[in-house]
Amino acid sequence: MAASHIFRIMFVNQGKVYEVYARRVGHGDLFGFIEVEELVFGERSSVVLDPSEERIKSEFTGVKRTFLPLHSVLRIDEVKKQGVSKITTLEGGANVSQFPMPMYSPPPGEKK
Repeated sequence: MAASHIFRIMFVNQGKVYEVYARRVGHGDLFGFIEVEELVFGERSSVVLDPSEERIKSEFTGVKRTFLPLHSVLRIDEVKKQGVSKITTLEGGANVSQFPMPMYSPPPGEKK
């Protein structure tokens, strides 16, 4: 993997869709979690500040590595250029939530 590649990770958290950029993504050591390291945010050198990016940046201040539940991850893309990190509201009814599903089902014939 080239060092210039960046990953765009989209995941759901508390009814909002988060879009963040990171340099490293992997399955990690925790079963059922995606490990995201080296989060990348835009530079503060610009005069115009994007409030959505500032909000997500302040939420992840000081975070070296985060673990996302596998069922909350919508998409992971390897991109060549970093975009703007943002938080958007999830479209759809507020009263609808995902039905819990098991992460692992034992093979048929194996006792539980």
